[in-house]
Amino acid sequence: MKVLVIGGGTGGLALAHGLVRAGIEVAVFERDALRTDGLHGYRVGIDPDGSRALHALLPAELYDTFVATRARDPKYFNMLTEDLKEVLSMELPPDPDPIESEKSISRMTMRQVLLTGLDDVVQYGKEFTRFEQRGDQVTAYFADGTTATGDLLVAADGSGSRVRRQYLPHAQMEETGIISIAGKLPITAESRKLVSPKVFEGISMVSAPHGFGCILHVMEFQWDRDGNMKSGIGGNTEELIRRWPGLQFDNTRDYMNWGLWASKEKFPADVMELGGRELVDLALKITPGWSPQLRKLLELTDVSTCFPVNIRTSVPIGPWQTTNVTLIGDAIHTMTPGRGVGANTALRDAVNLCRQLVEVRDGRSELISAVYEYEAKMIEYGFDAVVKSRAQMTSDDPMHKPVIGRLALAGMRTAMRTVNHLPPVKRRMRESMLAFRGADREELELKL
Repeated sequence: MKVLVIGGGTGGLALAHGLVRAGIEVAVFERDALRTDGLHGYRVGIDPDGSRALHALLPAELYDTFVATRARDPKYFNMLTEDLKEVLSMELPPDPDPIESEKSISRMTMRQVLLTGLDDVVQYGKEFTRFEQRGDQVTAYFADGTTATGDLLVAADGSGSRVRRQYLPHAQMEETGIISIAGKLPITAESRKLVSPKVFEGISMVSAPHGFGCILHVMEFQWDRDGNMKSGIGGNTEELIRRWPGLQFDNTRDYMNWGLWASKEKFPADVMELGGRELVDLALKITPGWSPQLRKLLELTDVSTCFPVNIRTSVPIGPWQTTNVTLIGDAIHTMTPGRGVGANTALRDAVNLCRQLVEVRDGRSELISAVYEYEAKMIEYGFDAVVKSRAQMTSDDPMHKPVIGRLALAGMRTAMRTVNHLPPVKRRMRESMLAFRGADREELELKL
């Protein structure tokens, strides 16, 4: 059995690791010409489901390296006004468990971790154009004129998946009506002083009038700006990072990451065509009454890291006829960042598909039957996550309406301030927020 994976993102690379460990031939075809191409520098939250999936799929030492290269854990979750006044702040208890904890990860770092050990598996500069199915085989065609043939083709090529457009043309995307601008800036003595200790040590959400929202992440790693280990790390963590070859390809250094969003009509019509400097200027233009410190953070943004996002989401569809082409991650269930589960759902896909292919390897299942079992489960939990994520981020939210939005914002702030001054209520709210409601543990286990 040979598996062709189109796309070298989180789900595709994690799947490749599991297949390599299972002794199943796999080739990954990545459009980027180099492993350092692309921004890949923003935060992704890996929840216990994602950690369990990675723990099942990756070699043991590489999983330990993944844990060692995470950013330091946030100590607070903050809700703020646009002038950085506290509405609610909850202390987040430390969780040292290497698997069952939430982790803040740089996307570029995670990419380099997942590429480690796959030098003979990943082919770069391979822009997929189409596929053909002939009998039990499937052939992928690439823009450079080359082809590859295997027994199963897995679309892991993201929300703009060319595989999906050919294979499931009725699987559509729709706009949420929300536009976001994102950027990051290095942590320096100047930038650090612009926020309070709680904001610097936490994850902060800003809710502002007219439906504007902003998120601030502070990401600090265990190596300095020169790529050398910071003092006082020591132990196995230092040894893992020193031995990790991926650090030489990783441009991640300590940074603050911000994202600013609102309904589409709040932005100029050509926002998706604007460059970095123009986007920073736009962010400043649409936040005139915001905190001078927050606006200074925007001014200090590295303009080369700034980009716009038209937040779109998949339209759920029902089961399709199973063949030797299937899909994982954003290629089939793109979701908004509203619940922060996109990457984790892709990893859940990877471990479930890998398990089914191991059944084929061991002669306990035929390939099409195994893919069917994977798709039946994936369609259920994947599109459930799509629906729930869309509800968290849509222009239909009352916050975006002219009159009712002001009332909704005022009501929300009043309620959160009340909770903030009632320790027992805040404690229960924190417990509810931290209570993880993910997949069954057995679903994310894998015997290779």
